[in-house]
Amino acid sequence: MNVSGHVRNMAGCGASVEETIARALEEAEKVNAEIGCFTTICGEQAIERARELDKRIRRGEAGGRLLGVPVSVKDAICTKGVETTAGSAMLRGYVPPFSATAIQRIEAEGGIVIGKTVQDEFGFGGFCVNVGKGFSPPKNPLDRQRVTGGSSGGCAAATAALSFPHVSLAESTGGSITSPACFCGVAGITPTYGRVSRFGLIDYASSLDKIGSMGKTVADAALLMEAIQGHDPRDMTSRPEPGTHLAADGSGTFRVGVPKELFEGVDSRISDAVWKSIKALESAGSTYEELSLPMMKYAVPAYYLIAVSEASTNLSKLQGTRFGLQEPVFGAYNEYFSRIRARGFGDEAKRRIILGTFARMAGYRGQYYLKAMKVRTLIINDFKAAFAKGFDALVSPSMPILPPTFEEAARLKPVEAYALDLCTTPPNVAGIPHVCVPAGKVAGLPAGIQVMAGHLCERQAVGVAAAFERLKP
Repeated sequence: MNVSGHVRNMAGCGASVEETIARALEEAEKVNAEIGCFTTICGEQAIERARELDKRIRRGEAGGRLLGVPVSVKDAICTKGVETTAGSAMLRGYVPPFSATAIQRIEAEGGIVIGKTVQDEFGFGGFCVNVGKGFSPPKNPLDRQRVTGGSSGGCAAATAALSFPHVSLAESTGGSITSPACFCGVAGITPTYGRVSRFGLIDYASSLDKIGSMGKTVADAALLMEAIQGHDPRDMTSRPEPGTHLAADGSGTFRVGVPKELFEGVDSRISDAVWKSIKALESAGSTYEELSLPMMKYAVPAYYLIAVSEASTNLSKLQGTRFGLQEPVFGAYNEYFSRIRARGFGDEAKRRIILGTFARMAGYRGQYYLKAMKVRTLIINDFKAAFAKGFDALVSPSMPILPPTFEEAARLKPVEAYALDLCTTPPNVAGIPHVCVPAGKVAGLPAGIQVMAGHLCERQAVGVAAAFERLKP
């Protein structure tokens, strides 16, 4: 049963939400013991919430697009009364006194949070192996020797592994929804920057972070996206446009563009799988055209300069005095500050903080950060010029490689790992909506198609992605 069918069953058949959630929690515990996708399973809170919904259903008061749907949440999104760490030892023990706007909207639509999921520390990674001290990387449910993708790796693993109707609230900065969705063979939607409120999100890079959704199907992910989108006066970057209806069955015909640059350096087997899907779309009446987006080759360096600069600023507030990791205070403040951060942050977090601090120093800010922001504008203009030609969407591989084993991932140097973001960074830097949809299996492992649309054109991206899903060869 899909998520919408589950909602109809809850609303129309008088099914017990408590019994449904109890079974879901039991399976979640079992799955977590096998692949380690959750940091916390919210058993008591979820059951209490289910009982409240049952009472409301009996009174004829309950409804909503997510009525009785179990939802897992990336650990960077604040959930009232539940430890929220962003995958870092630096925030161990932090229990937010409030919920993020996205969580509030999920609960208003009848959804039930069942757990917080493992992630790369503060979102710093593409494989979900850069977890903080005291955490363990999740295992890919399709092959437990392989990574899940990151940084929302726990979300994707849970979405793929759990058998009951379920969706995940994820987050992307430079590809952290698309990468794990691709590696775990599920659907993921990254919205236009500002479409979903960031209030209650623990920041990585403020001008890039976007809360999104994952589901077993495009329709499931779209249903969650519908529930969380919309303006929020508490978020100054929240867009004023109202949310849009995203349901799509993949019918109709489309005109899609295929950027040559986003196929360069991609495993030929993955390229072949994506092209096979494009040809299937063409056979169903759609058209495609290859095009060039010359600025895409600068997206990875621009992304990393912007992201690490903003991360360095955002993480400066974590120094052992307000929340999270603390120690008995002795010595000078700088000594205490350095001691706490050395103990709390992992290697990748330290690397990015140092890089970002350097890039925004006096004398270097204009040379690096501001120049990267100018390149970002050129990337946005490249996309705008392409969509001005009348394309409904642009299509590329989601990731250039198949999910690596943990050993293979460990052998990659940081710069080599960063380079693998070549397909995901362009739409994230530009802030345009994009959807990852499975493209079938390559050598028994999942490959993905990335469908990109213009700003605020989530519906078009979802429609094309649903068509790929329906026509999967």
